[in-house]
Amino acid sequence: MSFAYRIAVFFLRPECGRYPVVVRKGRVVSGIQRLIAFLVLSSVMHPVPAISATADLDNVLTGTHQRIEALDYRVTGRLVRVEGNGQRTTYRFKIKGHWFPDGLRLLCEITEPAVARSRLLVHMTVNGRVTIDVIPPGSKVVSTLPFERWNEGLMGTNFSYEDLVEGQFFWKSQQLMDQAKFGARDCFVLKSMPGPQDRSYYDSVTSWIDQSILFPVHVSKILHETGQQKEFVYYSLRQISGVWSASQVEAQIQGKPGFSLFIVEGGSGKAKLVRKDFDLSQTEADAPK
Repeated sequence: MSFAYRIAVFFLRPECGRYPVVVRKGRVVSGIQRLIAFLVLSSVMHPVPAISATADLDNVLTGTHQRIEALDYRVTGRLVRVEGNGQRTTYRFKIKGHWFPDGLRLLCEITEPAVARSRLLVHMTVNGRVTIDVIPPGSKVVSTLPFERWNEGLMGTNFSYEDLVEGQFFWKSQQLMDQAKFGARDCFVLKSMPGPQDRSYYDSVTSWIDQSILFPVHVSKILHETGQQKEFVYYSLRQISGVWSASQVEAQIQGKPGFSLFIVEGGSGKAKLVRKDFDLSQTEADAPK
């Protein structure tokens, strides 16, 4: 018998009331007693908030997975590193991504300046497992990036290699927090935590997800060991061909001066990409038209 049930039974005892209004089989029960017992039992028998939270969590994860699993894009833009003194360093990029039956493939090519030209391929499986292959500046050799380097900033920015994909949404440990606003947007707040099978430099990732479009507008990541907080804010959300995306993402690291920007200038949300488009040894200029 639960504690709440015992309380309800106690309040139904006749000696607990001074103003009897109901007599049933020798028992005298007051209206106040009946009301208290009803409220207590209702809280036990009808846990509506818990059911609602579970349904919301399922909806958020399902909608987010569907968004990622529909990716088929090609974009160009700028990666900007802004120092604490305001000095800016800009890199131009081309990125394409597509979800295949075995997961997401994302190919990023740094095209300018010439000294920084490099390419990398990220593969995230349907279970959120990630591998990263790279061709560093000045090289033509493909090598697998070891996990120890996943937290390095791409071109020295606050965007790490791991940040290029949203692997946190595929981790097994997901918790829906209290709903909150971010700016004017009503958001689901989802906390994702990696398990023993997940390789990540983060202890947790908390995402503020717009309730109407199920797209993140703010993400906070806690770095393993240091406990530093890494903040991402998504600006200028837009829907093109039914696909939601952000035109700009800003990344800041707690205690580190400056910030970084990921700016999309053009592209397509329906690129009709195929597997051969993700040949790391073939540059965009070499690709068949």
